[in-house]
Amino acid sequence: MNRRRTVLSTLLSAGALLAGALTAAPPAAASDAPASAAFRQQHVQGFWSAERMRGATPLDVTAAPGAARTPVAAPAARPTAIAPTAPAAASPTAFPQGGGAWTGGGAVVKTSGRVFFTMGDRTASCSGDSITSANGSTVITAGHCVKYQGAWHTNWVFVPAYDNGNAPYGQWSATKTFATDQWAASEDMNMDVGLAVVAPLNGRTLSQAVGAQGILFNGGYNKRMYSFGFPAAAPYDGTKLVYCSGNSGKDFLLTKDHSLSCNMTGGSSGGPWFQDFDEATGLGTQVSVNSFGYTFLPNRMYGPYFGNEAKAAYDKAQTA
Repeated sequence: MNRRRTVLSTLLSAGALLAGALTAAPPAAASDAPASAAFRQQHVQGFWSAERMRGATPLDVTAAPGAARTPVAAPAARPTAIAPTAPAAASPTAFPQGGGAWTGGGAVVKTSGRVFFTMGDRTASCSGDSITSANGSTVITAGHCVKYQGAWHTNWVFVPAYDNGNAPYGQWSATKTFATDQWAASEDMNMDVGLAVVAPLNGRTLSQAVGAQGILFNGGYNKRMYSFGFPAAAPYDGTKLVYCSGNSGKDFLLTKDHSLSCNMTGGSSGGPWFQDFDEATGLGTQVSVNSFGYTFLPNRMYGPYFGNEAKAAYDKAQTA
């Protein structure tokens, strides 16, 4: 995310790409957009070459001052937790961290990756994470990384452990993408959560190949957090897994989102936020995704609260 650009100037800049900005009016619906909160994916085999992945525009989201929001009631539901799939060894690293390359290794290196898709006539990128699910094939990301301005993205793939154009665990093509009902209907920034079900690869599900993180719904605020992603806008270049860590807060301005000190840029959207993250294994409990930043508050990331709405979208995806 690039917080130093306003929403309108970004949209008008040639070659720039901004998604999911807070606006006073709901986005215009595209004529081919499905009415439901899910989209059956279209994908051309072999579309994502190393050069095309390197050249994908990092999808960005910023919020301008004075923008409107949809009010959301304070969470009151009981927590729902899904345990992670498999541990791995890692080396510890620093806490807190405002943004730096992850050198600890562990499960998070495999479960997180870059997301690539076609948006209109452009290719773009976000981040995502493999999460434990009934089908073993579910990726979670930001809502604007599956749908923006009424149109669902196509040619959607997840590349776990992405490495500068290389896909060490393959490219996992989505068969269907999902979003919270609120994001699908009006792109409500409070509900910026998207998911994808990916097809098996070489006879294995995604979680069999790379593992999967746990996930928690209605877990509360003000937690010790770790955030991961593949920022691809300057000063980053999308080649490395980057992380931020610190004690999170709650957005006091326009949303009910989590807040964390973090300098990640465009392309990190959809990357996982963990509480109870164990640096020795690289496993944690996912409670949010990188979503947006305010233009007037640099070096701060916001991520949606995983409440009942996110749980409903997760349940649709994990049973698809």
